[in-house]
Amino acid sequence: MQRRYAAWLSGPSSAAAEIVADLGYGAVVLDIEHGSFDLADLERFIPFLRGLGLEVLAKVLGPERGPIQQALDFGATAVVVPHIEGAAHAAAVCAFGKFPPRGDRSFAGGRTARYGGFDDEWIVRQDRETRVYPMIEDAGAIEEIDDILALDTVDGVFVGPSDLSIRRGRGAYSRSEGDFADLKIVADAARAAGKPWVLPAWSPEEKAFALENGADQLVLTMEHGAIMAGFKAALDQTHELTH
Repeated sequence: MQRRYAAWLSGPSSAAAEIVADLGYGAVVLDIEHGSFDLADLERFIPFLRGLGLEVLAKVLGPERGPIQQALDFGATAVVVPHIEGAAHAAAVCAFGKFPPRGDRSFAGGRTARYGGFDDEWIVRQDRETRVYPMIEDAGAIEEIDDILALDTVDGVFVGPSDLSIRRGRGAYSRSEGDFADLKIVADAARAAGKPWVLPAWSPEEKAFALENGADQLVLTMEHGAIMAGFKAALDQTHELTH
């Protein structure tokens, strides 16, 4: 498995998870914000994914304590936090992913603690091994990206190109020169801070950019897009045979 390459999942399909693991993907992004997950799904699906050897990046429902802590308590490798407005907002929200004194995460004696107690070493290990990635998808976030990356509760950043394009006044995301200029700002800031950045890279151009600019992880395809591409390929192939 190659942890650098991730697949985007919109629902708790065990078949989709097994397919991406068998193909050699090393990580998945769970789109809890826009997908069809509920808490019962996540409680079962996240440990199933981890059992397949996949890193789990949980794009949580919103920039709030509950969704962040729930994803981490279920065993997610990282939380991706949408709708971060700027550095002050990131400081307040990302603290929910790290324990005191570093942050403000609350302890739950569940799966991550093996359903028992904890000690100081466990806290240090949890803070080290579970990552918090604010999304850079707002004009204020990219304008204050250096300050966001400087936060001790931020382990890296995850780019949201579509929302970023809209909120930067370019309209629908079209992989324009301005879009790639913003991606370069993110890549350069992450490199300067010595922290990882992650890009949903659907197109060859985005994949090339991410590889050339040192993205820690590339999300190569999304579940619905992959299904559509497969169905379309079969239909196109048959049309060719009938003409």
